[in-house]
Amino acid sequence: MKTIGLIGGMSWESTVTYYQVVNETVKEALGGLHSAKILLYSVDFDEIERCQSAGEWDKSADILADAARRLEAAGADFIVICTNTMHKVAPQVRERVSIPLLHIAEATARELRAAGVETVALLGTSYTMTQDFYVDVLRREGFNVLVPEGEAIGQVNSVIFDELCVGVIREESRRLLLREIDKLQKRGAQGVILGCTELGLLIHADDLSIPAFDTALIHARAAAQLALGL
Repeated sequence: MKTIGLIGGMSWESTVTYYQVVNETVKEALGGLHSAKILLYSVDFDEIERCQSAGEWDKSADILADAARRLEAAGADFIVICTNTMHKVAPQVRERVSIPLLHIAEATARELRAAGVETVALLGTSYTMTQDFYVDVLRREGFNVLVPEGEAIGQVNSVIFDELCVGVIREESRRLLLREIDKLQKRGAQGVILGCTELGLLIHADDLSIPAFDTALIHARAAAQLALGL
């Protein structure tokens, strides 16, 4: 079994999901008392968020690359960045280690293709929804990507940072996101990417009439499968 190097803490709320799902996937595959071999470097999310807000992406890249190098030195066989937004700096992290990085959007694209989805809605932070680093990966893989319009982008972003990242779950916010998903479905979305690793804390598959692709679950399962050589 390979050793997984998790870069977590962005936020720690969703890093819990990664740890749980990776181990559940390994146990399901191997049975008995088996669990995953994991190294976790958990960053201070406040420091990362300040870099995001200030547009200091190079500084945040340095922080995550340092974490990746430490995980490699400790024996990790590959790197998993446990967040969607910080895949903006995934290329810089990849350049500074000699072990692979398992990209969250690439793992999600494989799930979309297997499900036969061509047009997909994307919810996430404002960075993920409006910048090219994430959407372009999906478009290169042949998918048509739809995102919310107007003030809805800021509203979704606020739900993530002001509520989910600090463990606040509000029914009003769940209804807001479901309304936005309904609008995107009417624009042609055949499925919705929960493109922030905290969104699965609020939105569940049985809330929707179209398939939901929870990136935290997809990424964590892909990490476990890679570790197992599946």
